[in-house]
Amino acid sequence: MTMNGGSVSSNARLLFFAGLVPITILFVTSGCLHLLWPQPYLRIMPPFLPWPKVLVEISGVAEIAGGIGLLLPKFRRAAAYGLVALLIAVFPANVYIAVAHVPFSGLMGASWAQWLRLPLQIPLILWALYYARKKDVPPTPHPA
Repeated sequence: MTMNGGSVSSNARLLFFAGLVPITILFVTSGCLHLLWPQPYLRIMPPFLPWPKVLVEISGVAEIAGGIGLLLPKFRRAAAYGLVALLIAVFPANVYIAVAHVPFSGLMGASWAQWLRLPLQIPLILWALYYARKKDVPPTPHPA
């Protein structure tokens, strides 16, 4: 039991879903932005990659699919691993924006913010991996 009378299991369920909603919103929103407003994403595409518009569209669709997939227990594990693969695949764009100091207005134009994108990939990857666990949802507590 916890101090507020709830069980550890109910707290684990709460934490599980409390993290699931924001990560889903993050990826679905980001994916929609890739498709509806691709210009910023095209600007950070490393020049050595072919078909930048297609790659931006593919990554947008993958983010939307992964975010929605996290909500579906049957697909949650695959979606989580897919998002991890996507985060690794887009890492060159994050390196490029920092090294080339791609000009942007506002916060994303600040060099420190561009460099901060690199280590921020780690907690995003770990967050997605949390939902790739074998047990999708902590068990529901049963009254004693």
